[in-house]
Formats: sequence, structure tokens, C-alpha cells
Amino acid sequence: AGHSPQVKAFITQDLPLYHNLEMKHLPGADPELVLLSLRYEELERIPLSDMTREEINQLVQELGFYRKEMPDAPVPEEFQFAPAKPLPVLHPPQASTAEGKTPLKRDKEQHPDL
Repeated sequence: AGHSPQVKAFITQDLPLYHNLEMKHLPGADPELVLLSLRYEELERIPLSDMTREEINQLVQELGFYRKEMPDAPVPEEFQFAPAKPLPVLHPPQASTAEGKTPLKRDKEQHPDL
């Protein structure tokens, strides 16, 4: 199965701009996007054979992959793990600070070494 020129153009020209997007060439296999979790568990497979280069770009951006200006451009910290969603544990609900707990600013004044 040959790659369509559209898929090939995406792979050679666009793919290097995406952070956390890798190409694995499987001889004879149709091109597909395989979405993995942070633990490398397969979440979804999306066949790309019938898509245009533009559609594939749109798809990976909608999925949350970060597109750089240049292949070697730095990736902002908030996109380091994109498109994986941060684990909810990392962001405690805002309600907890409203329940009379000490705001973070005051903690820092008491512990300047932090």
C-alpha cells in the first residue's frame, strides 16, 4: 500500500513541526494516527489514507498536538506533554483555598527557602 502524496507531504513537511508526534514506518501498512496515553496505552487509531494534508493538520491540531514554527523551535512548558491532558491531581480545585486555608503567598513569606 503506497502512501498518498497528501499523507507523504504531511509526514515529510508537517510532522517534524509537531511535538510528541512520531512517525513509525510499517511496510505495507496503511498510514494511521495511533493515539497513546502517557503510559503508552493505545487509545484510538485514525486511518489517514483518504485524508488530505490539510485535513491531517487540522486533525492533529484539534487533538491538541502543539505545532512549532520550526522543527527545532522550543516547546512552551505547558505543551511539553501535549496533547495528553494533565492529570487532575496536579490541579486542586480552587474551592479548597476558599475554605479558610492559608493562601500560597502567606506560606512563601513564612518559608523564604521554598
